[in-house]
Amino acid sequence: MYELLLSATVKKEKMFFKYKYYQSLLIILIMPLATAAEPEIQELEEITVTAPAGQDDAEWVKPVAVLSDEALRTKVAHSIGETLKNELGITSQSFGPAVGTPVIRGQSGARVKVLNSGMSNGDISQLSPDHASSSEPFMAERIEVLRGPATLLYGSGAIGGVVNVLDNRIPTAQIKQPVSGAFEQRYDTAVAETSTALKAEGGKDQMAYHLDGLFRDRNNMAIGGQAIDVSAAESLDPTLKVIQNTQGSVPNTNAQMMNGSAGLSWVADPGFAGVAINQLHNNYGIAPDGSGGANTRIDIQQSKYDFKSEVKQPFSLVDVLKSRFAYTDYNHVELDGGVPGTAFTNKTFEGRLELNQKPWGDLNGTMGLQGSTSNFTAMDFQGNQTIVPNSLINSYSVFGFESLQKDVLTYQVSARVEANTIDPQAGSNYISPNGLPINSSYQYLPVSASASALWDIDAHDSLSLALTRSQRAPQVQELLSHGFHDATRSFELGDPNLHMETSYNLDLAYKFKSDWVRIELNLFNTWANSYIYQRRTGQFVKQDAITGMADVCPANIACTAVVQSQQADALFRGYENKWVFPVMENNLGILDLTLFSDYTRGTFLNGGDVPRMPPLRFGFQWDYLYKEWSANVRFTRAEAQQNPGLNDTTTAGYYLLSLGSQYEIKDFHGSKIMLFTKANNLLNENIRNSVSYLRNFAPEPGRGVEVGFRVSY
Repeated sequence: MYELLLSATVKKEKMFFKYKYYQSLLIILIMPLATAAEPEIQELEEITVTAPAGQDDAEWVKPVAVLSDEALRTKVAHSIGETLKNELGITSQSFGPAVGTPVIRGQSGARVKVLNSGMSNGDISQLSPDHASSSEPFMAERIEVLRGPATLLYGSGAIGGVVNVLDNRIPTAQIKQPVSGAFEQRYDTAVAETSTALKAEGGKDQMAYHLDGLFRDRNNMAIGGQAIDVSAAESLDPTLKVIQNTQGSVPNTNAQMMNGSAGLSWVADPGFAGVAINQLHNNYGIAPDGSGGANTRIDIQQSKYDFKSEVKQPFSLVDVLKSRFAYTDYNHVELDGGVPGTAFTNKTFEGRLELNQKPWGDLNGTMGLQGSTSNFTAMDFQGNQTIVPNSLINSYSVFGFESLQKDVLTYQVSARVEANTIDPQAGSNYISPNGLPINSSYQYLPVSASASALWDIDAHDSLSLALTRSQRAPQVQELLSHGFHDATRSFELGDPNLHMETSYNLDLAYKFKSDWVRIELNLFNTWANSYIYQRRTGQFVKQDAITGMADVCPANIACTAVVQSQQADALFRGYENKWVFPVMENNLGILDLTLFSDYTRGTFLNGGDVPRMPPLRFGFQWDYLYKEWSANVRFTRAEAQQNPGLNDTTTAGYYLLSLGSQYEIKDFHGSKIMLFTKANNLLNENIRNSVSYLRNFAPEPGRGVEVGFRVSY
């Protein structure tokens, strides 16, 4: 295992992958030119790829936010969190520019499920904030955010919501053209990042194929001030002495990523069946703490194999039978000064069977089975210690969702029951967090249910109410972690005595739509019993150079902070609000003004604040459209976060100003061309992100301009 992870960092192998990537890119770009020379294919018509049974998700499952087509292309960023961070109630939990996972209503990690076409990604981004997600927004055709009853289709415990990234990696419909696709090129000055993405797909008779690839190369991130907030960092860690602090950039934040997929499907009137393979290689750095120690980098490799099928009307009462299977082989090593330190491996097999029932009057619904098994471990090579023992993790669930529409009322109910087990195989080089023997098996039975009602009061007004009871079993690292984690610069302690987390969420939404204004208002309140969270204990330890074990921190020596998994009852409440005013619509174009605001407050019932909550945000956006040209100006004010939680630091408020512009050439020799530019953080504010674990060492990117183009043929 050690040699496999270490070989991933060899420079020759990286250069080989880079060479093969550009070779494949050249071949795919030449293919449409060669095909266009054939007389029977002189013009490529635009195609819309849809599944035989409709959308991947049934039409009666309504997402609360959707990004697709031009809206997705203009908002897409280098991570799923960055792509969604301007949506109501959503922020990005950054860990430097390479990592950005979504935070919804103050919830992150396992409480926000990031899926790929309804299935888990097989990565371990939900286990720790320094782990990048393998979901790639550049390759997405559509991104949906779900809340309420629909979340139980995909898992329990997602009290923040579900982010579903939909792509066409496995083609789901016949494609008439032998070759079609897209090519996209971007450059971002804030991180000196070059991104090249391509997609090619086509078909003949009943066969359809899909190819895609992405290469991203980034330099160190530019910022609007000093990298390290010295006073905050040293007040949080009295053992830290900052001796190196850069101005205007964050060292060791450069990165290189390669991602490619290939899929093939058989498509006919009864349905389709297809397979796909995806390969990911991502190498990125972690911002240093200024102590002068060795830099840390993370090197990720992931291979994923997918099967997907749909059959229309297989039985008398079933409209569509869907099946999906995936195997993921994930590993990453954290390199401390080029030497392997902490390493994680996760091998996962997941299967899903779903039945969409035939409509019975006004009643629609789906039911299904889902199961997964994974083999997970975390090692500290420098100390030759097991951080999380090799564990076999199984999850089996049954779920159902029903939607009933009667006149102006729509009712939705859902339920999910899971059986979760964690079987750790602790060896001699593993010590449990409390020093006592660990269980041979941890077993949980989460039961979740949700109900909602939507009332279309009239042509202008609608009101909805949703109540969700959700249970979440502790994750393996929350239970069993015991060891040094290089990238987070922490000594992590789990708690083998954790029990299930149960939350009750009440969500009230009102919408108003007229010729002069569109209003959206959401109010939410979540009671979380036995809420599991990671807290800095205020203690510090030192790693013994010989045994690798934690030792007492001596005076005047830089040590490592202890963070521990704990439970407490918590309360979350807040709102999201948006007003859209159509200011102008005439021969000069269309001009809209949007006013927006969102807020989340998290407190423990026994006193204290939940750590890493987003601040109050409000602002406005102007959107202008004239023929093929569109532009927008967005201004956001974020207030200071004065409730950071115990043993954590506050963050200052900030102003964020951005501009965007796009121009479309809808028909250029059978192709569609989109030119775009975005100017971000024009005020060059040195923004400290309150939901980031790394906020005292890595601010958000400073002033930068992103330019690019996309050609669809």
